[in-house]
Amino acid sequence: MFLRDPLLGVVQGVHRTGGAGLLAAAMLSACVVTEPPGDGARLGGEASSLGGPVEKPRPGAPGIGDPLFPTLGNGGYEVLHYELELRYETAAPTQPIDGTARIFAQATQALSQLDLDFAGDSVGDVRIGDAAAGFVRDGEELVIAPPQAIARGELFMITVAHFVATPKVPSAQRFLGAPFFSTLDGSGWAGQPSNAHRIFPSNDHPSDKATFSFRIDVPEGTTAVASGVATGVETAAGRSVYSFEQRTPMATELAQVAVGAYTVVPRASSNSGVIVRDVIPTRLLATLEPKLAIVTDQLNWLEDRVGGYPFPTYGTFVVEASLGFALESQTLSLYQSSYFAGAPSTYDTLMVHELAHQWFGDSVAPAQWADVWLNEGHATWYELTYRGGPDAAQFVNTMHSLYARGDQYRAQFGPVATPPSGSPFALFNSNVYGGGCLTLFALRQQIGDAAFQQVERAWVSRFRGLSASTADFIALASEVSQQDLTAFLTEWLYGSVTPAMPGHPEWTVNSVALASEAADAAAISADPMENTAALGESLLLRR
Repeated sequence: MFLRDPLLGVVQGVHRTGGAGLLAAAMLSACVVTEPPGDGARLGGEASSLGGPVEKPRPGAPGIGDPLFPTLGNGGYEVLHYELELRYETAAPTQPIDGTARIFAQATQALSQLDLDFAGDSVGDVRIGDAAAGFVRDGEELVIAPPQAIARGELFMITVAHFVATPKVPSAQRFLGAPFFSTLDGSGWAGQPSNAHRIFPSNDHPSDKATFSFRIDVPEGTTAVASGVATGVETAAGRSVYSFEQRTPMATELAQVAVGAYTVVPRASSNSGVIVRDVIPTRLLATLEPKLAIVTDQLNWLEDRVGGYPFPTYGTFVVEASLGFALESQTLSLYQSSYFAGAPSTYDTLMVHELAHQWFGDSVAPAQWADVWLNEGHATWYELTYRGGPDAAQFVNTMHSLYARGDQYRAQFGPVATPPSGSPFALFNSNVYGGGCLTLFALRQQIGDAAFQQVERAWVSRFRGLSASTADFIALASEVSQQDLTAFLTEWLYGSVTPAMPGHPEWTVNSVALASEAADAAAISADPMENTAALGESLLLRR
């Protein structure tokens, strides 16, 4: 995600691979649910026929264990693949989705009950395999009672039929308040960080990545695009069905579906063969198409620095709307059209920021949301590097300015890897972006440029397609640099005081004596989405 700090001017988690979705779909084509447990399982203490204790089925947890989002995600299973069938009855931008989700999963415990995250309008029915399942809605949870208990390790399929979600008009004053949004031209998705389940039923946490299939049924003449690779379009009886496959694991919050009066513009492939396409409102095509062409060169630039792009396709999706942010939807980054009103120098670094996220945040997702500095710190690093390397005077001066405000940021927003809460302004705060980038600068100062570049490449290579934590980054940096960086990086990421900057003993930190900032911090914790005007440039400048 791209937010703007005025100064920039411009916990450990579980690894979850997301599974092999297409293989999972084949394995689960029959989707057999386990037989009912025997008496030993119901009693929880008798031996099974294999000689070991039979696990007693119990409900899966209604949250995945993220301290910032206690009820986000769900315990007891991991999703392997989502198959989403989405019908848009009319071409109206305000048209709700009538959808069916088939969710292929594997149980990590014996389940008597399981949850999905869902906060859309309604649900038709739920099935496990071919059998009807009981369900109730409890707040933003869809609580499902399987017809038979599911054993640990069992592969199973959940079908949620005729779920409905309705788009809203987005507003920068309600930051991230319209995950399914409408514009003059159509609709799109913006599920970060915790809002994908407001659109479709899911295990809505980035630690449970999965592959995706999309089939999007729209009136003939309407364009539909989704994350991943286009695999075909069928048109008959006045309707068109577009198909897309996201064959590399994706966090739910990064899924994108664009439907409306859009034109898909093919671009020249990158040097490595990445397919590039942009999605532009047809009426804005002449204005926007030439400006977006720089993305192929930016792909080549980042591949030279980080390594191979992790997906087969990339592109930009531009909407005329007041979003207040740009978003790194996987393989199709989202922007509002006003960002491109000026010369390339006003938007090129923004595009690099979102492109960098395809490696840092998309391919390698955060294990917990407190690890989001790994996304935003890296994207900010490459955004700034695009205008000149980390030894350039402008870059060093920016780091110097960030360093001077280090204690202020820590007092106002918490340490770099400890956002104060999961509310959007608190999670995506200035210290996550600027402080995260400054931490990377300090790391480079400590281990040298050659080792730093090796760390960057090793990070996106080793954890490609996975979810990884701050602890993982510290361990990998220590391994690659052959230095124990545990204390060094722990101080930078979790300390309440800004550490000394290696190589710059002359740098000093400003004192923290700003009562107004303490008030801002309190406002963040209270209800940040209602305090945009009050926070103003002291927090984030969104453009």
